[in-house]
Amino acid sequence: MTDFSEWFHNILEEAEIIDIRYPVKGMHVWQPQGFKIRKYTLDILKKILDETHEEVLFPLLVPEDELAKEAIHVKGFEEEVYWVTHGGLTKLNKKLALRPTSETAMYPMFALWVRSHSDLPMKFYQIVNTFRYETKHTRPLIRVREITTFKEAHTVHATREECEEQVQKAIKIYREFFDMLGIPYSISKRPQWDKFPGAEYTMAFDTILPDGKTLQIGTVHNLGQTFAKTFDITYETAEGEHEYVYQTCYGVSDRVIASIIGIHGDEKGLCLPPAVAPYQIVIIPIIFKKRAEEVLEFCQQMTDKLKKAGLRVYFDGRDIRAGKKYYEYEMRGVPLRMEIGPRDIENKNAIIFRRDKLEKETISIESDEFINNIKSILENISHDMKENAWNAFNKHIKDVQTIEEAASEIEDNKGIARFYWCGDEACGKELEEKVKVDILGIQDENAATEECINCKKPAKCKTLIAKTY
Repeated sequence: MTDFSEWFHNILEEAEIIDIRYPVKGMHVWQPQGFKIRKYTLDILKKILDETHEEVLFPLLVPEDELAKEAIHVKGFEEEVYWVTHGGLTKLNKKLALRPTSETAMYPMFALWVRSHSDLPMKFYQIVNTFRYETKHTRPLIRVREITTFKEAHTVHATREECEEQVQKAIKIYREFFDMLGIPYSISKRPQWDKFPGAEYTMAFDTILPDGKTLQIGTVHNLGQTFAKTFDITYETAEGEHEYVYQTCYGVSDRVIASIIGIHGDEKGLCLPPAVAPYQIVIIPIIFKKRAEEVLEFCQQMTDKLKKAGLRVYFDGRDIRAGKKYYEYEMRGVPLRMEIGPRDIENKNAIIFRRDKLEKETISIESDEFINNIKSILENISHDMKENAWNAFNKHIKDVQTIEEAASEIEDNKGIARFYWCGDEACGKELEEKVKVDILGIQDENAATEECINCKKPAKCKTLIAKTY
């Protein structure tokens, strides 16, 4: 697509994903089609998390003194906090913050819940809205002031080792989640100056959108004992001693939906993975004056049969031209379109159209294997979409040897440049200034035999650099 930004804004409107005309900047309304995509995406994530985590729900408002307890954390968000100062006409004695994230809301309660080593580990998650007064240029689903789809998990552990193991488990959870959505990603450790405030370190998932910019789509934070010491979260050991806990947290946001839309879409509009499509199949009757009722009745029977098999199906019996329907459902990204006319009924066949390949084929609707064949095609669509997305992603990650090559690669190839770096913050910021892009993070921390691309000192790691949102 020639102009991704324009395409993205247009498709959000045309496919009725969100309405950005809400009269508060940086906030939007989820429309029915978009909300279904959001719902099915979250269903996938919740199913994975529910195997090992408990879902909870904490209040939106955070007292000012609780937020202020973690000075490092507040410093990271202080310019972005929305404050509630009045209850009705009465000025509050204590300001209340709309949560920018929930550490300072949840951890005072954790201090009450954690008592003994037998209580640990604790693993919770919630899906809520969070508020940040974004001062940069807002972008729908990508850079907003109300994050309406904020999944945050928080875990509590007895030892540093268990905490580190949970970081790896969280990375595995996100791998599984993004793989099911067909979203390709890089995983790297954020540089120290770009980690989550209060964390020991941050691991991040990044993908590449069609304009060549990277989008952070998930983060995993090892919090160590920073928040435990601030909020006095301790447990009694088997020996009767009291120790501070270790913690992790990890989150994803609306950006996951933006990635599904941007990565899989094309000039015709959305192209949705079957797992999150509001409708996986749309049935279009091919109607002539004769036998119209027969075709409509047959299509309804076919719809009922597919729904009974657990598939999301929509039968479009509107009295408008079939071509107009084709355009609409291609734009909305419905994975599979089924066309049925009088001749198809006679031949016991249907024409199916794959949105991902824009190809038609004939399938038997008489066979006992009909339902299994449809499910197999949907699985194949998921597989092919994931494979195509990864192939495109990998083409935009290149190893480079010089700063000039890095700058050229990012500008021309529109993606991620990878090189060796000493790991020094001053060198890293100088490098960012030279290339005019951001260091994403570190991937290989065993690079002592190489030299830094910038200062030529011994390298400590392989590093990714790219234009970011």
